Amino acid sequence: MIKTPYYLIDKQKLLANMQKIAYVREQSGAKALLALKCFATWSVFDLMQQYMDGTTSSSLYELKLGRQKFEGETHAYSVAWADDEIEEMLANCDKIIFNSIGQLQRFAERSEGKIRGLRVNPQVSSSDYLLADPARPFSRLGEWDPVKIEGVIDQISGFMFHNNCENGDFGLFDQMLCTIEERFGELLHKVQWVSLGGGIHFTGEGYALDAFCARLKAFSQKYGVQVYLEPGEAAITNSASLEVTVLDTLYNGKHLAVVDSSIEAHLLDLLIYRLNAKLAPSDGEHTYMVCGKSCLAGDIFGEYQFDRPLTIGDRLSFIDTAGYTMVKKNWFNGLKMPSIVVKQLDGTVEVVREFGYEDYLSSLS
Repeated sequence: MIKTPYYLIDKQKLLANMQKIAYVREQSGAKALLALKCFATWSVFDLMQQYMDGTTSSSLYELKLGRQKFEGETHAYSVAWADDEIEEMLANCDKIIFNSIGQLQRFAERSEGKIRGLRVNPQVSSSDYLLADPARPFSRLGEWDPVKIEGVIDQISGFMFHNNCENGDFGLFDQMLCTIEERFGELLHKVQWVSLGGGIHFTGEGYALDAFCARLKAFSQKYGVQVYLEPGEAAITNSASLEVTVLDTLYNGKHLAVVDSSIEAHLLDLLIYRLNAKLAPSDGEHTYMVCGKSCLAGDIFGEYQFDRPLTIGDRLSFIDTAGYTMVKKNWFNGLKMPSIVVKQLDGTVEVVREFGYEDYLSSLS
């Protein structure tokens, strides 16, 4: 058996998402770019690049990873580019998207000849969390004034809107796209491409996929633009698990089980948003609070049901752990970092990366 903890990526489950993305591309004419900020495990890019058009990034390192490991287009975006990043960024991207007019103008001469875009903030979003809301008050994410944007329209050929966050409701997506059209319709006619960003869970169960495709196609035809989508979670939802082992059990008013992993170190996004990890299966009469092994008092995965009392050595599987996990894993407490394991399409299981003390040592100085 493979030593825990490890992330297990199942290519068959990943393929189901890829096939839905391929369907959207075919039916709508939109292109799909993998959002590396969510998932950047390049060991499975061989499969993903067959169904997607490239990658989009949030930093120079993500940009270079996309260029080197994923076939197709490479879009460069950053909230702010530093002077010493520009030349390397320009050498590795097909399109550069500036976050502000100030950045666009500052690097106008150096980026001359490149396909340039601008992030636009429509001031509406689907986020339930202020922390992740790109349209939050005083947001630094994109320009919002159509008059100012029109003043630089001759310097760009496209826009990027990113205002969907965990949005599985087509009706809400449609409503917000209508708002974008109302506020920026005249400008949309003046560009050649529009990215609608990520956060649209169109690969989810029961999503109105055909209505989504028709809406994208109509939008593209109305304004004469190439539409881009930037799926992150939508590309990898339900395709991976975090496999752990019970190290200890105790009782302190509740039955507790300590596992060889940590929500702070290995599922950080859940801790940030105060969400429980998903455990499968979770049925039975025996309730346990499953806890991580770090020193953080609140390192708790959640409470779950089991069909029998847990014992040391039991293995547990936290599901839907591909997004914002491997890209956020860290060395808090010097805990052993989960290996990355891939279940191939033919069912064989391969350990593609293990991390040891030398990796911990080299991350510090």
